[in-house]
Amino acid sequence: MTRVDFYLLPDVDDRAKERFCGRLACRAVGDGQRVHIRTARADEFDEALWDYPPDRFLPHAKLAAASGREPVTIGTAGEEPPLAQGEQASGVLINVAEDIPAYFTRFARVTEVVLATERATSREKYRRYRDRGYPLFHHEINDWK
Repeated sequence: MTRVDFYLLPDVDDRAKERFCGRLACRAVGDGQRVHIRTARADEFDEALWDYPPDRFLPHAKLAAASGREPVTIGTAGEEPPLAQGEQASGVLINVAEDIPAYFTRFARVTEVVLATERATSREKYRRYRDRGYPLFHHEINDWK
């Protein structure tokens, strides 16, 4: 069953969210996982991953231009990452879009990154996952930079 983690950041700016998602993606790729970042701002996330983390390069591509070899793809809410035939739930979905995609169960893990100003919206997502019986984990992130 898909695991769902909520990361609550004290920050209020979108740049902090982009950097934190880069950090999560680096950790997942380091563990051998493929990552898909789902956002309304694909161009900004693509740009941010060129600069963060500052000490290493994280191979990535926007979904429309991806070759399939990149460990990290970035897509908008209207795009759905392809699924190989017979593929089981695997990888990590970092969802920073306002809604929950119908395909989230194709991933072994979903992470919802929430800024301090977005807590009301995230509560509704939390309820939807909980009501469907998914295991939920809550992480208050304070000093992460």
